[in-house]
Amino acid sequence: MNTHMPFPPRVTISNLLLLILLVLSSTPAWSKELDRIVAIVNDHVITETELTTKVNEIQAQLARNQTSLPPAAVLRRQVLERLILTDLQLQLAALNNIRADDEMVNSAIERIAQQNGMAYDQFVQAVAADGIPFEVFREDVRTQIVINRLQQRQIANDIVVTDDEIERFLEAWTTDQFEKAEFRLGHILIALTEGASPKEVKAGRKEAEDLRQELIEGADFKSTAVAHSDGQFALEGGDLGWRRSSEIPSLFATIVQEMTPGDISPLIRSASGFHIVTLLDAKVDTNRHLVKQTRARHILIESDAITSDQIARTRLQQLRERIELGEDFAELAKRYSADKGSATNGGDLGWVNEGDLVPTFEEQMNLLPINEISAPFRTQYGWHIVQILERREQDNTEEYRRVRAANILRKQKYEEALQAWLNNLRNEAYVEVRL
Repeated sequence: MNTHMPFPPRVTISNLLLLILLVLSSTPAWSKELDRIVAIVNDHVITETELTTKVNEIQAQLARNQTSLPPAAVLRRQVLERLILTDLQLQLAALNNIRADDEMVNSAIERIAQQNGMAYDQFVQAVAADGIPFEVFREDVRTQIVINRLQQRQIANDIVVTDDEIERFLEAWTTDQFEKAEFRLGHILIALTEGASPKEVKAGRKEAEDLRQELIEGADFKSTAVAHSDGQFALEGGDLGWRRSSEIPSLFATIVQEMTPGDISPLIRSASGFHIVTLLDAKVDTNRHLVKQTRARHILIESDAITSDQIARTRLQQLRERIELGEDFAELAKRYSADKGSATNGGDLGWVNEGDLVPTFEEQMNLLPINEISAPFRTQYGWHIVQILERREQDNTEEYRRVRAANILRKQKYEEALQAWLNNLRNEAYVEVRL
């Protein structure tokens, strides 16, 4: 039953659109032939129409976010670089036969709507209100799914976090550091290629030092990031969003601990290049983690070619009536339930946390008073009846800290590996820019 994957963090439509509007546009093939080519990417091309469309969209998005626009030529260059990286990833995905079918796209859009507290129809209207045709939005979501699956295969599947790493992490971070401090960071990267020459390193350092001095003298950080950063969040003004102290990339975690809002960090050197960080904001949170838990038991009847939905539902209704007349739930679960994992325990699922079970099952479970048995209901596994045995609030801070530590370490490794992978992908491709 514990197959439900958690939804990603809540996102605003504006931030979502800023991400999806950076993918390749759906310009017809005949139009591409007539357009001026602004970049050749291996055997693909990016046209003036595609670039201009994306630049206009990003300008509108930055204006809505009240981020000052850089010079037009600088913004065009930044948007073109993002389009090049998107094209390279889509080319690699095609070579690896990575696709996103309509069912995957529909599910993703439904999750996005739910995360924004909207019904599907409301979300469609909100997208249209931002001036985006919904079919274009759908294809942009499809592209993002393909890129995410490619990055998962190329990078995430190779990320390993060991028990020893988790133990060292927990020893290094106090409870206050781990739970209380939360930071919103701005980030600028001046990238270096792998194996950069001393001359290239010197030039990169000089550029980063000059930008840092401008920031110290009062230049707007977000506008500077949009204009100059090679980081993944450049066109978001370098805003990395809210992160707990333990989630900050290890490269500059110690420095951030000593900063106050508005401070500009010293230059930070890594294999990817030179980094500049600012602290946009900070806040404090609680250090205990209480979860609502439910102990329930259920009986599952599967429907198939022999057992129709109606037959499965009727059988469960009969079992429910027998239990209400005094027969033992656990004995009937052992005899009839198709969920063999819980059937041997009389249908008992043990203590489960919010989000552990598939949504339909959890919704039905949460509606029930203790000891009451539900009417038959259907999930993707078949037909169920469920009974609530107990509810409680549990302090699982230690378990939570270990799981969180593993996720933080995995995220840190992933972000560092992703930046290096994108740099290599760009450097190894044939790219001719014709701005």
